[in-house]
Amino acid sequence: MKFTLSWLKDHLDTTATVAEIAERLTALGLEVEEVIDRTAELAPFTVAHVKSAEPHPNADKLRVCVLDTADGEIQVVCGAPNARGGMMGVYAPVGTHIPGTGLDLKPGVIRGVQSNGMLCSEREMGLSDNHTGIIDLADYKEAARAAVGQSFAALMGFDDPVIHVAITPDRADCTGVRGIARDLAAAGVGTLKPARPPAVPGTFKSPIGVEILDEAATACPLFVGRHIRGLKNGPSPAWLQRRLLAVGLRPISALVDITNFFTLDRARPLHVFDVHKLSGGIVVRLSRPGEEVAALNDRTYTLADGMTVIADHDAALGLGGIIGGEPSSVTDETTDVFLEAALFDPVRTAATGRRLGIESDARYRFERGVDPDAVLRGAEAATRMILELCGGEPSELVIAGRVPDWKRTVALRASRVKTLGGVELPVDRQAGILMALGFKLAESEDRVLRVEVPSWRGDIAGEADLVEEVLRVHGYDRIAAEPLTRTVTVTRPALDAQQRRTAQVRRTLAALGLDEAVTWSFLAEPVAQAFGGGHPGLRLVNPIAANLTVMRPSILPNLIEAAERNRARGFPDVCLFEVGPVYRDATEKGQETVATALRAGPGGRRHWAEAPRPADVFDAKADALAVLEAAGAPVANLQVTTDAPAWYHPGRSGVLRLGPTVLAQFGELHPALLKTLDATGPAAACEVFLNRVPPPKAKKDGAARAPLKLSPFQPLDRDFAFIVDADTPADRLIRAARGADKALIADVTVFDVFTGDAIGQGRKSVALTVTLQPTEATLTDEAIEAIAQKIVANVAKQTGAVLRG
Repeated sequence: MKFTLSWLKDHLDTTATVAEIAERLTALGLEVEEVIDRTAELAPFTVAHVKSAEPHPNADKLRVCVLDTADGEIQVVCGAPNARGGMMGVYAPVGTHIPGTGLDLKPGVIRGVQSNGMLCSEREMGLSDNHTGIIDLADYKEAARAAVGQSFAALMGFDDPVIHVAITPDRADCTGVRGIARDLAAAGVGTLKPARPPAVPGTFKSPIGVEILDEAATACPLFVGRHIRGLKNGPSPAWLQRRLLAVGLRPISALVDITNFFTLDRARPLHVFDVHKLSGGIVVRLSRPGEEVAALNDRTYTLADGMTVIADHDAALGLGGIIGGEPSSVTDETTDVFLEAALFDPVRTAATGRRLGIESDARYRFERGVDPDAVLRGAEAATRMILELCGGEPSELVIAGRVPDWKRTVALRASRVKTLGGVELPVDRQAGILMALGFKLAESEDRVLRVEVPSWRGDIAGEADLVEEVLRVHGYDRIAAEPLTRTVTVTRPALDAQQRRTAQVRRTLAALGLDEAVTWSFLAEPVAQAFGGGHPGLRLVNPIAANLTVMRPSILPNLIEAAERNRARGFPDVCLFEVGPVYRDATEKGQETVATALRAGPGGRRHWAEAPRPADVFDAKADALAVLEAAGAPVANLQVTTDAPAWYHPGRSGVLRLGPTVLAQFGELHPALLKTLDATGPAAACEVFLNRVPPPKAKKDGAARAPLKLSPFQPLDRDFAFIVDADTPADRLIRAARGADKALIADVTVFDVFTGDAIGQGRKSVALTVTLQPTEATLTDEAIEAIAQKIVANVAKQTGAVLRG
């Protein structure tokens, strides 16, 4: 929501500065996004009189202009075709920063003629894209007030700061300048000016009628119209154009600008139809499947069944509460209009706008809920402005439907401001704040206020809402900070074990060089089915997009899509991770927290020291093991199996188990899956199920953590080469070797795998390095030999391996 300071002062009598207003708005819960004040930027630009504009002696398209300025007589060289003697223009002296070009103006010599400054175009001033000529103040109505040396910004009103406020969905009343002024007045920043213009009497009965069909009675409970004939449309006055331009709207014509003005000024969207383009009267109804509307945004929309349309007797003219139609729009030739001020259902308006992908100022307000009691007032105020700016003769009002019953009374116990908000306020102060906000005091007895809620505050439903109103106007910053009462000597930790585990996993993945991603918890149903999902209970009733219809069974599809977006933008090697929920079914146990990591791309930039390579199954396994170790899993006790899900590459994937429990799955992604997702391979990933990792064993009461033992003795490495069947996993050999003597064997790793005729058909040689770490004494040769024999015997017993000679 944007508005200018002068616009705010039309409703608020205040002497507060822009900074004071911005600070108070944020304190009221209306967060100020930015304040745009071009006063300093445009300060150097002043009005100048062109005394003469003679042809340049050395250039056909240039003119040498002599200017009367605040600094006296100045000579500049100008190339604009409209530069001429006698005109009033905008002068920028030497040293001025030109907003439209980003350049700093310097004195110069152009084709042998001295130039000290410049005459500016609108584009150079940053006002528009027009640069066909310099600014000629004769084209502006403000020219009559122009004087040599006068500030151009002050003359044109460009010194009026623009305030941009972020409006929360519950504050529909503050989508208009009037509502924001009301809040500021209640907070003591000024006085709210009265704004109830007298009704405009009609001089004839409108030939255009309005009918709300029964099917649309809830979609549009009230429609007020008025026929205005004999008017003259054209450009709106400069003050109105400046206000619309300041907030980012393009002035179109007086009639259209008036409707846009009241949308922003009073949060009261309006529309005007060209009467001569209507066939019969106005009919409010629901759309028919396949019906089309040619909208004002130059697009044609095909409607679904049940959308609110404003139609005549032949066709749909526009979408109620969202956008008007091109065929019935007003032009400069329009002489008769039918003014619309209506009330539309917020839910249906939001659903229609979302389904058709239409964003408009009208939809923004109607879907939040406009003031139901302001429809008639909006029609009267708009009529008065149309008569002032365009002339014409108004008809009597045409009213279809009725104002919904919005009146309600809410009770506020004065003590609740203290119990809910921590502030002790007198009853009179509470009542004064509420009445300043537009609430009416119905009665007050025994420290209980009964207030009538104003029509524009549809968000007020109960006592807690009234407490919030009192607190925000009184000032959240005035609530004293009080420590909570301690119930125990030592406070309990804020995070439980699962939350600490999740945080540690995130840090571990980030340390491995992966970037954290946060993606939607939804995806398309065909994709979900490819990853084992698609349970009927996980379909969304009201999806936010057509391709986000079910809860995700895996995070991988979203990470693959994110990696592909990065690849398309010039980042082919992407390493991403996300820790979040996945959904198997609609039960409570069907949701799990999963740490998912993806490494995608051809393998990085070329380097002189090593050849690039894509991520493979071993990278994915390493990531999975690092995550499990960070989560506290007994990594040394895990088993590796090859029954990974179908989205992994068979033979290049695996599963990490603790007994029968699957803790993680990893591997290279299946090429067919990547092709289905329109993704470029190769890619390797892992999924770690954090909820399945067993918690650490609880210590006995009073037990302290055992100290870490560091051995003073040198570790010792011994190498072994075993011949086993080719299909024997190396993991089995590692586990068997480690189990030979858990007290002395600190680590076992594979350093070589060999196959060939020397080994035999269907056989392979696996070479292991076993690290021995004594803790009590240095190992003797006899002890080392005894341990080696135990290792060979245990590996042979558990795997059938033979020590290679």
